[in-house]
Amino acid sequence: MKKIIRSMTAIVIAVVAGVAANAQKPSSDLLTPTNHALVLIDHESQMGFAVKNIPIEQLRHNTAIVAGASSIFKVPTVVTTVAEKSFSGPVFAEVAEFYPPGKFPYIDRTTMNSWEDVNAHKAITGKGKKKIVLAGLWTSVCIVGPALSAKADGYDVYVITDASGDVSTEAHEMAINRMVQQGIKPMTSIQYLLELQRDWARGETYEAVTNLVKKYGGAYGIGIQYAHEMLKH
Repeated sequence: MKKIIRSMTAIVIAVVAGVAANAQKPSSDLLTPTNHALVLIDHESQMGFAVKNIPIEQLRHNTAIVAGASSIFKVPTVVTTVAEKSFSGPVFAEVAEFYPPGKFPYIDRTTMNSWEDVNAHKAITGKGKKKIVLAGLWTSVCIVGPALSAKADGYDVYVITDASGDVSTEAHEMAINRMVQQGIKPMTSIQYLLELQRDWARGETYEAVTNLVKKYGGAYGIGIQYAHEMLKH
């Protein structure tokens, strides 16, 4: 009888240990600071003028969350522009805040599809990451091109939909639908940030993440500000 009890106890312990072990292993589909490269494409003045699917101030704040997240977590990042000096103008201030143009090299192109530009392609693939996250303007042109191209080359591609914009809601949505049909994964700016943080016990990034959200996170940011002030934790 004692042997049976010991055996049953051992089985229970093994099962519990197995469940605990599995609980500690997140999906490989989730992003981490080290398993992907971020590409911010053409967040520029001229490209922003025509965006209609999302209010421009919201687009700028979402872009700031993405750029800030990548900076906080030291994600390998590429910033591309198109005809920056001759037509499209400077990048959003919210990108320059985290990636200053004088200190961080932007890759300027003439191609609409950054994957077809030799320097941009080399910079993106040179990060050595099989997961690529994209955000930029316009969704139907500047994002669809590299997204489909990277996917065809075997990369696991994600698109941050609310840090991308287009000339109409239909243009944006059809672009997202087209990419999703090819297995490209949509996500949002806050989702991107929190997927990288993952655990509030990660104290080394906690303050920077919550400060970023307080500045650019809308109602969520106000909630964090309130909690920090009123609860004093």
